[in-house]
Order: sequence, then structure tokens, then C-alpha cells
Amino acid sequence: MSPMASNSSNNSILPLSTSPSDDKEKERLIKGDDKIFRGSAMTKRGAYAAISYMSCAVLLVIFNKAALSSFNFPSANVITLFQMISSVSFLYALRRWRIISFTVGESVPISDGKPTFVPFETLMHTLPLSAAYLLYMLVTMESVRGVNVPMYTTLRRTTVAFTMVMEYFLAGQRYTPPIVGSVGVIIFGAFIAGARDLSFDFYGYAVVFLANITTAIYLATISRIGKSSGLNSFGLMWCNGILCGPVLLFWTFFRGELEMTINFPYLFTPGFMAVLLLSCLLAFFLNYSIFLNTTLNSALTQTICGNLKDLFTIGLGWIIFGGLPFDTFNVIGQLLGFFGSGLYAYYKLMGR
Repeated sequence: MSPMASNSSNNSILPLSTSPSDDKEKERLIKGDDKIFRGSAMTKRGAYAAISYMSCAVLLVIFNKAALSSFNFPSANVITLFQMISSVSFLYALRRWRIISFTVGESVPISDGKPTFVPFETLMHTLPLSAAYLLYMLVTMESVRGVNVPMYTTLRRTTVAFTMVMEYFLAGQRYTPPIVGSVGVIIFGAFIAGARDLSFDFYGYAVVFLANITTAIYLATISRIGKSSGLNSFGLMWCNGILCGPVLLFWTFFRGELEMTINFPYLFTPGFMAVLLLSCLLAFFLNYSIFLNTTLNSALTQTICGNLKDLFTIGLGWIIFGGLPFDTFNVIGQLLGFFGSGLYAYYKLMGR
């Protein structure tokens, strides 16, 4: 377990992720963290991070879909802005009350008086991550609108291929043949599942694949920047909000989306307010779990977790929103996808 986490029982500090500079440092930081079982490549803390991500992701997709489709809210960008403002507000309050820290190795937050809580140089160092995050959030929110939930999760499963490519170019990460083979099974299953989609929409599909690319860039950038910035998960989230918030605010104002939001007839209805509030809360916990899972495990593991949680997303989406009928091709494709995700999890746990 990391030094920060090991002190959590003595200090009222929430668990923080670590950002090791290399593999040896990462091993040192998690040395005290029990493995799932002997010989496993994943720690218990890493497994908890993965499970937390999957739980938040399932619920967030459902609530975002409800806001955009069921209530016909006109702007995915404004929802992203609300989520970002909420996350920054939570982080500011927690840091001001000294409940959390923004840097690795800082067991008790110090009162440094800086309005941003981090040095300006560190803030600028995370600029590429913030740009990747902004693209990821905007495109992902828009991609939910035009495709039914079962088909959305099927297409998103191909993100693993983009992630492997981006990790290779941005971080020099290479994977073993068993890992590559399990990813191939996932992608093959995704194409089988989508072969009978009679509601094919070129724009909707194009946006989802663009979301896959931006997701891969974002996760690979977390892996690279997180290891060199000295910030933990909360610190990375804070810098993202500080840098991306003003840009997103200007963008929504320029496009007239803020005015559309003010004129939205259901804006202050209890149902929509509840959906929006839960969406903002889930976005905060989801972003934290993404940073935690990616830094403790890897960008590819984060992507595979996204595939494993699809079982629940597809089930809930099909029940609540309807959409793609589950014919033979779709069922076979879904099973292949889950089988490939299971293979990856097995090889990861066995350290292969």
C-alpha cells in the first residue's frame, strides 16, 4: 500500500492514488498492498479501484441518457460544465478543510495560501491532460445521444484497440501475446454484435468511434502525465477543472447553449434536478476512480473494466430505454466481448 494510504487510518485523509515515476517506484509504493493472491499482478487496492469505476460508470451512463433523451435536454456540453463545476467545488471544499491532499507523499495538507493549491508550473505541466480530458468529455457526452444504449456499449468496446495503440506511442507500453489475443476477441465480438443493427446511423456511429479515439488518448495521457507531475488523483482532477472549466464556459456561451439551458422548460422540475444532481455526483466519483484505476493499474486495464461493466449497462439500458433487439448475432457478439474481457482479467491477475 502506498505511504499515503497506509496513513489513512491515522489521518482523516481520503485514499489517494500514487503516480510512480517508473515500474520500480510503483512496486515500492504498492509493496505493502496485499496482492489478490500469490503471483497476481494486481493488488487489492487496484481491484477496488476497478470495481468502483465500473459501478459509477454504469449509473452515470444511465443518468446521462435520461437527461439527454428522456428529458430531451438540448446540450450535452452544459451537463459536462455542471459536472465540472461540481467536481471543482467538492475538491476545493475537501482541500480547504484539509481532508484531502493534491500531491503524492503529502500526508497532511499544508496551508500554502495558493489560490490554485498547486504551483503554476505543475498546473501548466498538466495542460496536455486537460486538453485530452476536455475532448474526451465533450465527445463522450455527445456520443450517448444518437445511439441506443446496447449498441453504444457495443461500439465503445472497440476502445481497447485505440488504447493499446495510444499507450504504445505515448508511453512505449507493450503487451504480451495473451493480452493482445484477448483484446482481439473483444473487438471481434463487437463487430459480430453490431452486424444486425438495423437502426444504423452514420453520424451516431462516427461520434462513438471518435469518442473511442479521444478516450484512448485521455487514458494514455493520464498514465504519462500522472507519473511525472507529482499529483495524485485529486490533484489531477483539480488541475483539469481549473484549466478546462473556463474554456467550456466560454464555449457553451459562444454557442448559445447557456441561453437554451435557461429556456429549458424542465430545468427546475424535481425529476430533472434529481437526474442532474446525481449525474454530477457520479461524474465526480467516476473521474476519481478513472485516475485511481489508471495510475494503480494501467490505461488498458481501465478500458477493459469499461467492457466488463457493459453487461449491467446493456441490461439496464435495454430495460429502461429499449433499443437494439437481442437477436442471435447480438447475443453471440456480447458473449464474445465478455469472454475476451474475462480472458484479459485472468491474464492480468496471473501476471502474464
